[in-house]
Amino acid sequence: MIRSLVQLGAVAVVVVSLGGCSLLSTPDPVQNYRFGLPLDAPSVEGDTPAPLSVSIRRIEFPAASGDDRLLGVTGTETAYIGGARWVSPAATLFDDSLKAAFANRADQIRVLGRREPGTPPLVLQVTVTTFEARYAAPGATPDVVITARAQLRSTPERRTGGDAAIRPEQGRSVERVFTVTQPAGENRVSAIVAAFDTATRDINTQIADWTIQSAK
Repeated sequence: MIRSLVQLGAVAVVVVSLGGCSLLSTPDPVQNYRFGLPLDAPSVEGDTPAPLSVSIRRIEFPAASGDDRLLGVTGTETAYIGGARWVSPAATLFDDSLKAAFANRADQIRVLGRREPGTPPLVLQVTVTTFEARYAAPGATPDVVITARAQLRSTPERRTGGDAAIRPEQGRSVERVFTVTQPAGENRVSAIVAAFDTATRDINTQIADWTIQSAK
């Protein structure tokens, strides 16, 4: 299931000369998958504005797992799972999933658009450090492991003191590291994808709830 990085980096099209003829090898079929979409409908905002609002900075992701390939790790060896790709870069899908988790709490907190004018009262930065299918041994059923560091900071308030220029007050910053380990049901692509999906929704739900509690 897992091809080595050397194999993945090799030329996909092999030209073989037989009696002056060139034959092209048939590329392996690749199935596209996605993860992290919410199972429930978003919360209704209602007539009363949410008491909190936050700006979510762009997700930071490790280079090895931030694109459309599924990373597998066995001990100190890494490889990409063959026959499967994410429909979009993993960093993009994770970002969408995080915003969806907040959308399910629209009655408690509102996510400000990244291009909205003005200074947001709260800023959330999420840095994903681990996003992989981890194998205890070659051919074993893997666990999907996701680790992310969330940092929530309040925007410094400004005040005017007599003739003094307006100066920033000290903002508040809190952070927490979240880790989710989700076993795959079996060593198959579909089961591994399902584990990525469950783990992503789980960790982003935790981050959204922690943000609301920390902001209060």
